[in-house]
Amino acid sequence: MKIKICGMKYPENIQEAAKLQPDYLGFIFHEKSARYFDDEIPKIDKSIQKVGVFVNASLEEILEKIKCYDLQLVQLHGNESPEFCDLLKYINIDIIKVFSVDDAFDFRTIYSYESVCDYFLFDTKGKLHGGNGITFNWQILENYLSKKPFFLSGGIGLEEIEKIKKLNLPIYAIDVNSKFEIEPGLKNIELLKNIQL
Repeated sequence: MKIKICGMKYPENIQEAAKLQPDYLGFIFHEKSARYFDDEIPKIDKSIQKVGVFVNASLEEILEKIKCYDLQLVQLHGNESPEFCDLLKYINIDIIKVFSVDDAFDFRTIYSYESVCDYFLFDTKGKLHGGNGITFNWQILENYLSKKPFFLSGGIGLEEIEKIKKLNLPIYAIDVNSKFEIEPGLKNIELLKNIQL
């Protein structure tokens, strides 16, 4: 499994996290988020892919952030339609489409995104667009029939990672955020060092 550290905010903290060589670092461009990013991304190893996280943003705003921050992936965390995702495919960037999951989640809702996204991300349905710090019932993912690789998110800490490793599920990557923070956006580097996949 790959690792994505999301909700990065402070340049020095970003550099420290990058030294751990995660596969992805996520930057949230949603102004209502406590982890909203509007700084400069410091120089990091090119092997680490930068993910821009958006919630119902306009195409113009997404394109501007891709260019400004040299993003390699776009994570869509709102109500973006398959048609909207298709528009982004033309700019040659990988797309992660997020679905908020609860016990009533219907996997049929993802089918129309199959051909227009590169990855899916399953997060806990909560009050916020991510960063709620709680897990959902992962057994629901046994109903996942797509071949599309997916990220698992939602309240994942060290204890949860050990449980995830025992699951017989095709998880491509885990997405960590709030359980590895000192405060919103400031990651606990010592805690992150303990992640073993």
